[in-house]
Amino acid sequence: MAWIKDLSISAAIAGFVTVLVGFTSSAVIVFQAAQALEATPAEIGSWMWALGVGMGLTCIGLSLRYRVPVVTAWSTPGAAMLITAAAGVPMNEAIGAFLVSGLLIALCGFSGWFERVMTRIPLSLASGMLAGVLVRFGLEVFTAMQTQFAMVFAMFCTYLILRRWQPRYAVVAALLVGLAIAAAQGLLEWQTVQVQLAQPQFIWPQFSAGALVGVALPLFVVTMASQNVPGVAVIRASGYRVPISPLIGWTGAATVVLAPFGAFALNLAAITAAICMGREAHEDPAKRYWAAIAAGVFYLLIGLFGATVAAVFAAFPAELVLAIAGLALLGTIGNGLAIALQHEPDRESALITFLVTASGISLLGIGSAFWGLIAGGLAIAVARWRRPATP
Repeated sequence: MAWIKDLSISAAIAGFVTVLVGFTSSAVIVFQAAQALEATPAEIGSWMWALGVGMGLTCIGLSLRYRVPVVTAWSTPGAAMLITAAAGVPMNEAIGAFLVSGLLIALCGFSGWFERVMTRIPLSLASGMLAGVLVRFGLEVFTAMQTQFAMVFAMFCTYLILRRWQPRYAVVAALLVGLAIAAAQGLLEWQTVQVQLAQPQFIWPQFSAGALVGVALPLFVVTMASQNVPGVAVIRASGYRVPISPLIGWTGAATVVLAPFGAFALNLAAITAAICMGREAHEDPAKRYWAAIAAGVFYLLIGLFGATVAAVFAAFPAELVLAIAGLALLGTIGNGLAIALQHEPDRESALITFLVTASGISLLGIGSAFWGLIAGGLAIAVARWRRPATP
């Protein structure tokens, strides 16, 4: 039980911020995906239960196993894809597609195929991709001041002051100041919060060629390329060495087990994982795994009290969420840029990776993080190419 001594308030707050940012930024997309499949309110509640339990157990279990902050998430690009690709597909067939997608993810993980591919990505490109993914969150700290200047500016000043004297509590203090100002201005909408337990609904899977080709395969590709690739890059760019194969494999296995209840795709997190891996979680990198454990506990609460937690997060003003996310990620963005540009021969390739990723471009339904790595890989291959010597 020596690991209990590694628990800290800053890690617990980092876990809360992780869930706050992850939930408020993408939960609406999950709800829309469920509605596209004509899910009933009870089935939507079951989706949140399954996803919350899946993320909670994998965060806690994998972080304790490897003593590394392993944060999992639902596949936001996968949910966005379901809104259009799964429209008109019967729920039973969609569940069957979720199962197949989960099996493919588990196979890629446990077989070691995915890890062998990821180890070939240079650290400079991974760091450039990480900075590109996160840069918009840093910018939104200041754009949020346009609509809620007093609250966000006070949070920003609090962060700067605490970073000078008590860096571990800078984000904690900024969050408390933001909540206090939001409460004083009447921006916290607590009247919408009602305590309500989620009820899991088991749906028997059915399999059809149309759902497998139109839903399962695209969901698998989008989840691996847009979520697991940047998720692994975040872990590497943060300086952690952990076997990737079991991480990917267990997210796929968790998806298979919980798919009949609505867990469409679980994967490694990227943006929210960076919050748990930054210095704000703990000055000692070896103790930051508690931030991911705390995030897992909060995700379990989302699963058990899905509707209630959704209402709590919805009660926060959007500017507060944007500001606290950006402040929590400032250190990670800076560290990513520093590592990306450190090695002069790879600097231009890393910069291209950063710019393509930050552009937000999406091609073939796959997000910019993947294409940033492709562009950077092409650039570094050309830079390292040597003409054969002429005889």
